[in-house]
Amino acid sequence: MADVSRHANASVCPRVGVLVLVILTLAVLASCPTATGAVEPNDAAKRAQMIRTIEAHVLETSSATGRDQIDPRVLRAMGAIPRDEFVPEDLRQASYADHPLPIGYGQTISQPLIVALMTDLLNANATSVVLEVGTGSGYQAAVVAELVRQVYTIEIIPDLAHSAADRLHRLGYANVTVRVGDGYFGWPDAAPFDGIIVTAAAAHIPPPLLQQLKPGGRMAIPVGPPFGLQHLTVVERGADGRVRTRQLFPVKFVPLTGQNP
Repeated sequence: MADVSRHANASVCPRVGVLVLVILTLAVLASCPTATGAVEPNDAAKRAQMIRTIEAHVLETSSATGRDQIDPRVLRAMGAIPRDEFVPEDLRQASYADHPLPIGYGQTISQPLIVALMTDLLNANATSVVLEVGTGSGYQAAVVAELVRQVYTIEIIPDLAHSAADRLHRLGYANVTVRVGDGYFGWPDAAPFDGIIVTAAAAHIPPPLLQQLKPGGRMAIPVGPPFGLQHLTVVERGADGRVRTRQLFPVKFVPLTGQNP
């Protein structure tokens, strides 16, 4: 695997085969704006509306997710990041709508609600080191980077990895390191990790990722067959090393790709 050396100082962004699509239980997404719909007059207003939409949807789906609010630190991070920088130029007007958008190569940028939920599930803090499997355009990595000490992110599609690395560097994220490779195997030389986010559906929890999760750490990963019923799953490694898993709610992700999907 080759590291894409781009860093930057973050104070204040899904695959090895791809990004989150949608929570199946969300009927409310049908009312989301599209690229041709009305937009807020400026990015600050669009970001604020995105946060309000996330908060409303979290309340509406609390029975499925088990969460009725998102950590305010996560929402502040998402409110500060220019999401429009992470989507193709012709879709920028829709970048703050709560649905996924295509970013090329058959991949998407996750809907904001999913980004918020998966980030929140990590319970990360300023000393955490996090692994992301599936860099995509780099948005999820940027969001996590706002909250933690270091993010390592792996992308199997070289062009996406390089463009994400350049984007994150340009936006000032020195605490994100991007690598081209098969995320199924994780990043052994940077392990162990306090948290792991997998942004594509795996038929099973990859053993290498379990091995790289630190005691006390958490992993958020969709588990299930390709194009079948999948569940967003939280994996926790206890201080005693024992692993516990908990299914949260149905999701639909594109499948994890690589040698061992």
